[in-house]
Amino acid sequence: MAGTARPKRGQTMTKAICETCGTQYPNTPAHCAVCEDERQYVGAHGQTWTTHEALKASYALRLQDEAGVLGIGLAPGFAINQRALYLPTDAGNILWEALSLVTDEAVAALKARGGVDLIAISHPHFYASMLEWSEAFGNVPILLHEADRDWVRRPSPNVQFWRGEVYRLSDAVTLINSGGHFPGSTVLHWKNGPRPGGALFSGDAPHVASDRRHVSFMHSYPNFMPMPAADVHRMRSRLAGCDFEDVYGFTWGRNIIGGGRAAVDASFARYLAAIAA
Repeated sequence: MAGTARPKRGQTMTKAICETCGTQYPNTPAHCAVCEDERQYVGAHGQTWTTHEALKASYALRLQDEAGVLGIGLAPGFAINQRALYLPTDAGNILWEALSLVTDEAVAALKARGGVDLIAISHPHFYASMLEWSEAFGNVPILLHEADRDWVRRPSPNVQFWRGEVYRLSDAVTLINSGGHFPGSTVLHWKNGPRPGGALFSGDAPHVASDRRHVSFMHSYPNFMPMPAADVHRMRSRLAGCDFEDVYGFTWGRNIIGGGRAAVDASFARYLAAIAA
């Protein structure tokens, strides 16, 4: 891949980024712990690394409307190819999810909209270069669930862990520990935005299906490992009190716009019936 930087034998690379999952490390380890976990995978050509500087040489950040909010993602797509979302809420301007690349142009565009007050991330596969994003906006806090603390590859005072089932950022914005995919998997519920009826920003748990009419529940998406029924029941219970019209998934266009609450309820029932059969 153009822009890829690989260390020579005996050479240490600074802040390596895994080319398969997009996670940034403080050095160049022999293995990517994220990819060697059963929820991810090591690429067909083995473990490969790049750097933030190399990504800048071959990638840009795409900023465009994503069903009523600003979406940010790498162009062309990289690693898992998640996109972040910029949410101007009464709890502040929230960057939902992180990316492997930060550019001056993207930072300037977000600052022109009021900047970023905090970063919240759904689960470890999307930690990416989260510290680069925090530092670009003056070391804003990164909110992660305590249950996934061990997956942080670059510890920092900017990372703030919350615990429990619910963390209220305001009357309208709540982080909910949905669990399932990871113990700390998190969704963001914005009860009055960005459109009337509110929205659930789900990351991977629940995961918006390709038909954009259902969600599904997996322990591992690339390795096709279903989520245990107990985790799905727990997730359904934790989301039971949330009203929302829209569900925003992990990547471009993977959203349910309108009827989101009904789609999620039907999907819980469909999935549990399927794994009980």
